[in-house]
Amino acid sequence: MPPISGSQDIRQYLEDLIQSNKVLLFSTTTCPFCAKVKALFESLNIKPFVIELNVVDNGTELRQALSAKVGRTSVPQVFINGQHIGGCDDTHKARDDGVLSQLLKNHNYDYDLIVIGGGSGGLAASKEAIKYGKKVAVMDYIVPTPLGTTWGLGGTCLNVGCIPKKLMHTAALIGQTLKDGINFGWDIPENVNHNWDRMKDEIQNYIRSSNFKNRVDLRQKSVDYINSYASFVDPHKIKCIDKKGNETFLTADKFIIATGERPRYPTDCVGANKYSITSDDLFSLPYNPGKTLVVGASYVALECAGFMRGIGLDVTVMVRSILLRGFDQEMAEKVGDYMGIEGIKFLRPFIPTSIEQIEAGTPGRLRVTAKRTDTNEEIVDEYNTVLFAIGRDPCTDKIGLENTGVVKEKNGKIKTISEKTNIDHIYAVGDILYGKLELTPVAIEAGVLLARRMFGNSTVECDYVNVPTTVFTPLEYGSCGYSEELAIQEFGEDNIDVYIQNHWPLEWRVAHRPENSCFAKLIVLRSENERILGFHYLGPNAGEVTQLVGLPLKMKATKADLDALIGIHPTCAEVFTTLVVTKRSGLSADTKGC
Repeated sequence: MPPISGSQDIRQYLEDLIQSNKVLLFSTTTCPFCAKVKALFESLNIKPFVIELNVVDNGTELRQALSAKVGRTSVPQVFINGQHIGGCDDTHKARDDGVLSQLLKNHNYDYDLIVIGGGSGGLAASKEAIKYGKKVAVMDYIVPTPLGTTWGLGGTCLNVGCIPKKLMHTAALIGQTLKDGINFGWDIPENVNHNWDRMKDEIQNYIRSSNFKNRVDLRQKSVDYINSYASFVDPHKIKCIDKKGNETFLTADKFIIATGERPRYPTDCVGANKYSITSDDLFSLPYNPGKTLVVGASYVALECAGFMRGIGLDVTVMVRSILLRGFDQEMAEKVGDYMGIEGIKFLRPFIPTSIEQIEAGTPGRLRVTAKRTDTNEEIVDEYNTVLFAIGRDPCTDKIGLENTGVVKEKNGKIKTISEKTNIDHIYAVGDILYGKLELTPVAIEAGVLLARRMFGNSTVECDYVNVPTTVFTPLEYGSCGYSEELAIQEFGEDNIDVYIQNHWPLEWRVAHRPENSCFAKLIVLRSENERILGFHYLGPNAGEVTQLVGLPLKMKATKADLDALIGIHPTCAEVFTTLVVTKRSGLSADTKGC
């Protein structure tokens, strides 16, 4: 150590030592407490940078500067990553409390961040993290369905969710437009047939091109894409198994779990796994499904039933209890009513008990036995295809979370605070979060904001409240904010008003489509100047109508704010600028005028 002159110089030298050494120990060669700390670090296989104050030149001056900085004259004094830990007892206590292990983490990891799951949330987080100069990898592997279906990079939304669903829904809407076209002067042949294979192939071609673009995008952004199944070996290490069964191991400083969910099969229906399909199979099914039984009442169930009926198939929906659990139930029942008008049959309240194959084929023939849940009445019918859409389970049971200490809820979901699990360096985003919305844009937003907080010193968090969403059933349903049931539960029935209005789109009138089938509902809080709590719309283009509604709800807009808004005429959305009828009034909500 070279001689140093001047008090300012010695203080600066001290700071330079503290900031430039990961583990710094100020000691003397004769101090037994210093020897204990050295032994502790040796047991942890850590080699601190040691300054023996009774040996080095200017040791006395350095010790005086150290005492002035930490407020102590004794040794040892330990600094880790520039942070003052303290003396012998302090260092041992930090070891016992787990603080030391966090500060002494080995930073010779393979990656700064490994994202487990190549869906929307995981991809968004990985691409944002790379902007901060971090070394990032994405692990993605699709376990085949019982039917053997698998897919490429991009997660549920791109491959077996939002994207193919919306495209097949569009196919159904085109079919309806062809029917309407006759009344608008178009000469449409009586027998217009739909080609399942052509639709499926075009959609799958688009999805495959998007899979490829995702891979190229990761490569261009220097994110390593690893097509292997990842499971934790310990809190900082994962085992990776590729499709050939080869094993490798990788380590990372931080992890984001973004494994998503997969459809659930029933445990009380004989033959379900063997003879049925789920939405994971439907969008790439290599044959027209024919007469189809959809089991379930989720938005997935009703959307799939809707577009299959829209392309001309015979469709039945088997429902255990209510439709669209978690959504406004008045709206949900109206969704179901309109599906009935479209020719979709409902069996309520029934559950299937067995599925038998009568004839193999593409499609084959299946015999389904079901029972009524309230009377045990048994019914039997035949279908070509049975599709289960009874819910989804988080993919968290086979990724080694037990080796990390991460706590799961009973349903397998992960409880987080600001997307952080109970383990400081392990985070989670997307559908596996406990108590959060299961929506692709939410996962993307949460992933981006999380990466910014992890690596960019941001404090902005994802807002999980007032998120607009749409169910793409034959008559689309858009919503944002509180359902009527939840508003009553939280604020009390006497403290809310519910504005309602049936409406009949202008285009429907010429096409002679059902009058007063579309519906608008606005839920307001009476005690706060009719602040808007919930927005619900049933009608065409619900996604486009609902998209920006989250903004006024976030800004605590009132009913008067909507009243002051001039509508675009003639549109469906303008109905929300002229609502006057409340449920409390008892007046008719049917359409009046043009």
